[in-house]
Amino acid sequence: MRKIRRDFSQLPRRENALTAPSGHKCQANVPAQHLGPPGHLAYTNRLKSPHHTSRHSCYALHMLRYLALLAILASPAFAQSFGPGPFASFDLASEPILGDPHDLTIGPDNRLYVADKLNARIAVFDPETLELIEEMGAGLLPGVRDISFGPNGEVALAVSGASAVAVYDNIAALNEPPDIGVRASNTEGALYHSSGRIFAMASGVGALVAFDNLEPVDGVEGHLGAHDVAEALDGSIWVADNRLRRVVRYSQELELMQVIDAEKFNLVGPRYLDVTETGLLVVADQDAHRILLIDPEGPEGGTLLGVLGDGRPGIGPGKFDDPEGVAVSGNHYFISDSDNNRIVRYSVFLN
Repeated sequence: MRKIRRDFSQLPRRENALTAPSGHKCQANVPAQHLGPPGHLAYTNRLKSPHHTSRHSCYALHMLRYLALLAILASPAFAQSFGPGPFASFDLASEPILGDPHDLTIGPDNRLYVADKLNARIAVFDPETLELIEEMGAGLLPGVRDISFGPNGEVALAVSGASAVAVYDNIAALNEPPDIGVRASNTEGALYHSSGRIFAMASGVGALVAFDNLEPVDGVEGHLGAHDVAEALDGSIWVADNRLRRVVRYSQELELMQVIDAEKFNLVGPRYLDVTETGLLVVADQDAHRILLIDPEGPEGGTLLGVLGDGRPGIGPGKFDDPEGVAVSGNHYFISDSDNNRIVRYSVFLN
C-alpha cells in the first residue's frame, strides 16, 4: 500500500474552543466560503450571531468534551495505569503449537502439563525451555480443560466433551483410555484434593460436587458455567465463577467462606486460577485479557497486588489473547495464552 504524505502545516487553520480569542471560548471561526450562499441557513445564522454560537452550542461543546473524557477514563488500559502494575516480567514463550490450551499445572515429576483442548490431549512441556517433550492421551480426551494431581500422584482430568472427570492412578496411565471416572455435566474444572476427595465443577448444571471413593457426597449449586476448582493452603476450595464475574471460596464441607467479586477487582471473566506458596491468588481473567495477583486476606475482602496485561487482546510481552489457565512454580508464572495457542512464562527476577 502506497503511503500518502501530507504537509499539515499548509492546511487552512480553523480556530476551535482551545484556540479561540478570549471571550469567545466556544467560537468556531469558519471561513465564509464554507457557510454556503446568502440565504443558506448557516450563512443566516452567521449574520445573526457574530460569534457563530449560543449558550446552547457552548453547552453542547462542553458536553462532547466531557463524554470524550469519560470514554478515556472508562478504558481498561487507563484504569489499570492508575492501579497496581505488573507483578512479573515476560520471560519466555512456547511455539504456537497448541489448540486453545486451558488450565495447566506442574506435575510431581516437575514437568508442565497442559490441557490442550482442541487437540484432545495433555501436552507436556519442559518448564525451563517451554519445548514440547511429550503428548499423552492424544485423541482420547475430547474437550479436555483441566488437570489436577492428587496427593499420591493420581490424576484427575476435566473432560468436558464427555461430561466427566477421568481419574487415573498415575501419570503413565494417561496414555491409556480412561476406565474410571465420575459424571459431571459439561465439566470445566477438576480438583484432586489433598484429602483424597475429588471436586468437580459440573458447569452445565452449575454445581460444585464433592466425590468420595468416586461417589457424590456433597454439592452446592449456583455456579452455572463456572470453571476452575483450586485448593487453598488451608484446604478450602476456590471456584472461578466467570459468568457472575467473581471468585468464591468454600470450606471442604462446601460452606461459603468468601466472595471476591467484580465490584472491587473489575473482574470480567475469571476462568482458572492458582494459589501461591504464600496463599495469594493468581487469576486468569480471560475476557479482560489479563492476569491478576490478589491477596484474599487483604482488608475489605482482599487486595489487588498486581496485573499482567493491558486489557486488550494481543501478542508479545505484556499482552494476552483470552488467557485461560495459570500455574505457579516458585518465581515463575506459566500462563495459557489461549487464543495465541501457546504457553508463556513470566518471572520475578531476584537480585
